[in-house]
Amino acid sequence: MGRVSVEQVVLALACCAAVLIGLFLPCVPTVLGAAVVSFEDLEESLTCQCGCGLTVHACNHLHCPSAEPLREEIRAQIALGKSKAEILIYFKSKYGEKILSSPTTTGFNLVAWVMPFALMILGGLIVGVTIMRWSGRAQQKPPAEQQPARPASPYDKILEKELKDFDA
Repeated sequence: MGRVSVEQVVLALACCAAVLIGLFLPCVPTVLGAAVVSFEDLEESLTCQCGCGLTVHACNHLHCPSAEPLREEIRAQIALGKSKAEILIYFKSKYGEKILSSPTTTGFNLVAWVMPFALMILGGLIVGVTIMRWSGRAQQKPPAEQQPARPASPYDKILEKELKDFDA
């Protein structure tokens, strides 16, 4: 019970793979066709540049000098019939990657998406394996150690008498 079996390791890795697939499946772009472009969705995809740190949709500044022009640009891009991806590429090329409310999933930015989850899974595996090993050790009883027989000493009787007197 103290050793981790191959089946347990394979099961743990399969669970981790299933979690990763479940987390990253929504990141995969749709292949069946472009989704309908939503103005609100585009506002949520862009960060307001006024310094509030919110998305264009959530910016709460009255007559924001950044959000209002960005909203007009979004409307103009939608009117041109562009897809969401094309509009986001337009804003990224015009303002830089800082305009996007979430980092892209390409290049080094992919590490920013994957590493937190990978480290959490790795840590969970380490904790799980450690717990399984510790629980296996608690269930195993060490073999009874037999001390080698030693020759009788003249002090054995004196020691036994002292121990009896000490307990009393």
